[in-house]
Amino acid sequence: MLISDSVKYVGVDDKTIDLFESQYVVPNGVSYNSYLILDEKTALMDTVDARCTKEWGENVEAALAGRKLDYIVVQHMEPDHSGSLAYAMEKYPEAVIVGNAKTFLFLNQLFGVDCADRKLEVKEGDTLELGKHKLTFVMAPMVHWPEVMVSYESTEKLLFSADGFGKFGALDTDEDWACEARRYYFNIVGKYGASVQILLKKAKNLDIQKILPLHGPILDSNLEYYLDLYDKWSSYQPETKGVFIAYASIHGNTAKVAELLAQKLRDLGEEKVAVADLSREDIAECVEDAFRYDRMILCSATYDGNAFVPMEDFLHHLQIKTYQNRIVGLVENGTWAPMAAKSMRSYLETMKNVTILDATVSIRSTYKPSDETALDCLANAIRERA
Repeated sequence: MLISDSVKYVGVDDKTIDLFESQYVVPNGVSYNSYLILDEKTALMDTVDARCTKEWGENVEAALAGRKLDYIVVQHMEPDHSGSLAYAMEKYPEAVIVGNAKTFLFLNQLFGVDCADRKLEVKEGDTLELGKHKLTFVMAPMVHWPEVMVSYESTEKLLFSADGFGKFGALDTDEDWACEARRYYFNIVGKYGASVQILLKKAKNLDIQKILPLHGPILDSNLEYYLDLYDKWSSYQPETKGVFIAYASIHGNTAKVAELLAQKLRDLGEEKVAVADLSREDIAECVEDAFRYDRMILCSATYDGNAFVPMEDFLHHLQIKTYQNRIVGLVENGTWAPMAAKSMRSYLETMKNVTILDATVSIRSTYKPSDETALDCLANAIRERA
């Protein structure tokens, strides 16, 4: 990947990984990005996961072409980026490790390494002169670990953005950026929207020509598009006008009601309606869609006096990712004691600025013509909130 004559890409694609962070399905793998700045002094920007140390090490050696490595800048200590740090420190014993106070705390915790004799501790606004290139360090705590910082290179106007603006997928994957970036953001960074907002405000004061994240492609055009999406996502504002219907069905009866509701909404003129089976679809995709749309309908069978387990799990995910600022309708199903709506409501009531519509639908075992009026009422109520 070409960045410039002075800034080289030395990262790697990982296509053998099945679950990122042992929970997120990555059918197209993931990239671990690392960069090398070549000037009077040389600086390596982060390392990669230990899964790929050998290939990455070869990339660094080739890019250095016999030169000495002067600095290793550590922006994020999560193991998918610091997993090869101990190797790099041993390979380049003269390289100074650049990080903030928490960087070095975590480095010791993760690897038992004390680099007191070769560290440069930086704070907000500190700079590192490499020659023509100069790095300015911007602290970004809780985006999404407390030690995170980003680096701005003023000569080429580059923002090394750590996990910000990252996405799933290897670099040679031909896919829409927003889809996998959105799934990545809401499931990994999404809880920390307030911290992302602080970083975006700092970024407004920088003349940025390229954004170089630790996952996914380099962003070098139409940057306002990416910045605008991040502003929406991190302020918990809907990206798309539409309705997301998520259902948890045991024997298929609740699923039929969910699909019927979807059709009713389309008939009412709702252009964007997405339906997800929580028992079978990737939970991370469902979390992504819940945040993407401005309205949501939850349909669940009753199970052991609560919502069906996949619905409980989904709502728990939304709760810890600070789901907010949305309109939600409820549909429950039960044969002898429908309790799913009460269970779903108990989760939703803990979330900020979530409006639960009064038009809750309660189905007894299977859909019947007598349920039509209640379903129409819910469909109209959610449509009116567009």
